[in-house]
Amino acid sequence: MAKTAEISGGTVRDRVIDALMALAAERDWDQIEIGDIAEQAGISLTEFRDVFPSKGAILAAFARRIDHAVLAGASDDLADESDKDRLFDVLMRRFDALSPYKPALKRMTPSIMRDPLSLAALNQVAVNSMRFMLASAGIDTEGPAGALKVQGSVLMFAKLLDVWFHDEDTGMSKTMAAMDAELARGRMLVSRLDDLCRLTAPLSGALHRAAERGWRMAERRSELRGNPDIDPSI
Repeated sequence: MAKTAEISGGTVRDRVIDALMALAAERDWDQIEIGDIAEQAGISLTEFRDVFPSKGAILAAFARRIDHAVLAGASDDLADESDKDRLFDVLMRRFDALSPYKPALKRMTPSIMRDPLSLAALNQVAVNSMRFMLASAGIDTEGPAGALKVQGSVLMFAKLLDVWFHDEDTGMSKTMAAMDAELARGRMLVSRLDDLCRLTAPLSGALHRAAERGWRMAERRSELRGNPDIDPSI
């Protein structure tokens, strides 16, 4: 297969990212070698190694590029709107930022989904990105429910990506309809999760205090055993 036009301009990091995405639009993920990426970017393997250790690391940098584009477009226009509407706006801006790379993402996704190690690494990248997406929408990501909100949002976005891959409408009508339904379902689940956290908070606090008391008693017994002047049976 003929090589895509060589990437030029930008930093070495940007050129490597662009090279990978260009190749991913033409080849399956597991057919892209690091030497191919270096050649596509017009750099040596030494230069490549100085900026990235692997294809997965390049993909993580690509995700950060998209994060920056989405976060830079944030505004206070929707500050008074619901969490659902604010997150809808954030995710639509994410799809807009991803649009130039749609062919590459559509082609690489099946290969990554078949590789458990790549999938686990990609999930962590997605979790890091989604944490900032939720924060941009003004949604809390800390506390007992925070991790579940973030991971749930990652899984939701993965479902939306599949819809987007097959959405030929430039207005993304199918994607927006699916997003509206997913966010409505997610809002209901988050509400139930928040209620559960509030209900279990007193029990959680009691268990934490009991554990602390146990640790202090264990430490005290250890100190007493180490003192020859005190009966170790105490």
